[in-house]
Amino acid sequence: MVSAGNNQGAYIFTYSHEPGEDYDYRKRIYKGELPYWRKRVNNFEWLQVQGLDRLPGFLSAMAIGLLMGLERERNPASTAGLRTFALVSLAGAAAATIASVMGAPSVITVGLGVITLMMIVANYNPHPIPEVDRGTTTIAAVIVCYLLAVLAQSGSTQLATMIAIIATSLLYFKTELHGAAHKMERRDLVSILQFAVLAFVALPLLPDQTFGPYDVLNPHHIWQMVVLISGVSLAGYAALRFFGREHGAALLGLLGGLVSSTATTLTYSRYAREAVNLTSLAATVIVSANLVLLVRLFILAAIVAPSSLTILAPVTGSALAVGILVSVLRWRNNAASSELTIPEIENPTELRTALGFAGFYAAVLLLTAWLADVAGSSGVYTAALISGLTDVDAITLSSLRLYDMGTLTRSQVAAVIVIAVSANSAFKLGIVRVVGGSDLFGRCLPTMVAVVLTAAITLWAFAWM
Repeated sequence: MVSAGNNQGAYIFTYSHEPGEDYDYRKRIYKGELPYWRKRVNNFEWLQVQGLDRLPGFLSAMAIGLLMGLERERNPASTAGLRTFALVSLAGAAAATIASVMGAPSVITVGLGVITLMMIVANYNPHPIPEVDRGTTTIAAVIVCYLLAVLAQSGSTQLATMIAIIATSLLYFKTELHGAAHKMERRDLVSILQFAVLAFVALPLLPDQTFGPYDVLNPHHIWQMVVLISGVSLAGYAALRFFGREHGAALLGLLGGLVSSTATTLTYSRYAREAVNLTSLAATVIVSANLVLLVRLFILAAIVAPSSLTILAPVTGSALAVGILVSVLRWRNNAASSELTIPEIENPTELRTALGFAGFYAAVLLLTAWLADVAGSSGVYTAALISGLTDVDAITLSSLRLYDMGTLTRSQVAAVIVIAVSANSAFKLGIVRVVGGSDLFGRCLPTMVAVVLTAAITLWAFAWM
């Protein structure tokens, strides 16, 4: 009997032909022991009767080959196109079938070796021309196509299809990927490597157990939050470096807000002070950076404590909508500036930055737990007011952690975040007023106040529902 897999495709191809078993899986379906969707296997019974129960696997494999071959067909330098990729994928499916029927998995390996050797011979050129593609990408693509076909015929059709789409995208976006690689500086590569160390070297080594008072200090969990914040910041940092300058002030502010809304606010306040003609631009960037803070908090909540979104989603969503509306009404006639400048923001994955956030997050988590024990919810709100002045992420993650532990309710978590955002907005408006001047302050004040008031009103409305 061929054992069934864990995905839908596997149940299309797996049937029991051993005497006495009498298709036990069908009985389980109709008794309700298996999910309803598995009943769809009966739609292909006619294929089994005709001895063609593996045909869907071949068709899926050929579709993968055609998808990847279509992209290569458009490349003049490629030695393999639609027909070659389709035939290779069918060869992979055939190899998987033979290996399954005959119990000889070596057939797959032999087929892979033959395909690889043929592609190398076909692309061999004794007199290569410098800076001309020698077909190495096509060879790799053909090998991937063969293996994906084997995977599809083995029952993992959905997985094979997903990987095929990803592989085809890599082939198609060659120019964009090359351009991004050439734009990268040494510090960008260092940022990626540092994030890899934080996520895949340091994190697995930390113990996953609680320490300290109130059992809230878990090294593994704390570092997970460091990785989460570093990942979001790195994504914004990369987008800011590669796309921010070319796509306008609003996008520049949004990307800057993903990395650090405080740093973006300070940088553009300085620009407005130094050049009066940049005041409008600076206001757009600052307000955009602070609006995206709400999106950032929503993402953090969705990852760390999804159930909290029942109240956080309306609060952050309504505040964001009002903020965008006020911004559009005030600046819809502003012309785009050609003098956009990327703010100087530190590498978000530096070990010093990561350790600093880990320490601050642990301190806020411990302080919040202590104040919750001593003064109840009012103590937590005090911690939100204090820590929110400089960093909203730490108090947000701390409150979500306490919510998971049952210390705080969803309404209390939402109140903590609203208080932290309010304190943070007040702090940034202070920066704008002191560093950027009264004109910039007057342009930023309406939107940021509207955001805070909307969040507070929405929270109050949900509290009384």
